[in-house]
Amino acid sequence: MDPIIRIQNVTKTFPGKDNQVEALKGITLDIAPGDIYGIIGMSGAGKSTLVRCLNFLERPTTGTVLIEGKDLSTLQEKELRRMRTQIAMIFQHFNLLMQKNVLDNVCFPMEIVGVKKADAVKRAKELLQIVGLEEKALSYPAQLSGGQKQRVAIARALANNPKILLCDEATSALDPTTTKAILQLLQKINQEFGITIVIITHEMRVVQEICSHVAIIDAGELAEHGTVEEVFKAPKSKAAKKLVFMTDERVEEMAGKHCIRIVFTENSSFEPVIANMVLTCKAPVNILLADTKDIGGIAHGQMILQLPEDEQTANHMIHYLQERKLTVEEVEGHV
Repeated sequence: MDPIIRIQNVTKTFPGKDNQVEALKGITLDIAPGDIYGIIGMSGAGKSTLVRCLNFLERPTTGTVLIEGKDLSTLQEKELRRMRTQIAMIFQHFNLLMQKNVLDNVCFPMEIVGVKKADAVKRAKELLQIVGLEEKALSYPAQLSGGQKQRVAIARALANNPKILLCDEATSALDPTTTKAILQLLQKINQEFGITIVIITHEMRVVQEICSHVAIIDAGELAEHGTVEEVFKAPKSKAAKKLVFMTDERVEEMAGKHCIRIVFTENSSFEPVIANMVLTCKAPVNILLADTKDIGGIAHGQMILQLPEDEQTANHMIHYLQERKLTVEEVEGHV
């Protein structure tokens, strides 16, 4: 299957005060139709610049962006505007029109492309029902909670039946419970309408909640990409490890030289493997982190252990875990 979005060797350079700033450095990615694709990175990594290149709100300095095989750089301004109706976007701070009520906010993008008022109102009411806000049609944004505002923004983004929905830090201004509800709504929209969703975020938990694939951007470069499960189980790059381990903010530093991370799946979580390892190896361990994640509907757990300083005992424990088919990797000094 051909990708719906193909990013080829994209760079973006901005003029700086003293010299040029390279926001993106040769990014190459394919995103499949119907996917929920996460693009994650720390603040300033370049991820928001990348998402703005996907609809040419920012033109890449070099490289190409293809949407359904069409190179955006070859399109005339009129063609580009038409293409952008197929690439909707929602933002961290909602960007609603405060002087318009909810219904008119959802109608607005349809009015821009010439949809008749009666048809726009009918479509807007249908969309408000989909996002669970039909009773708020005549309310104004100032009367809504953050979660309700984002639901209106999602309804507005769907108004012209886009094929792609770009979400730029769309849950960053929301509390955890509201974030979960918005992510579930996005998942429902993806499943029911087949819309490809690209989620830009700095939070690994958002990616783990609903994304199937993830790309990690670090200092403008593509550090790592793959399925969310692959990256969670065995992050390879330093940037990926930092993001995966920071899913639990209680762990800031790994003390001692024998720190390991092990990953459990549903199939490996029944045996009390750590307790049995301690009994077999006759030495205690220090549990620095333990949590579980739901990735693609499958429970995955991770644990970071500080092993004994004795080299032979530590190696015995690692061998014990590997014999039980667990993913085991050494953790460097800092997370």
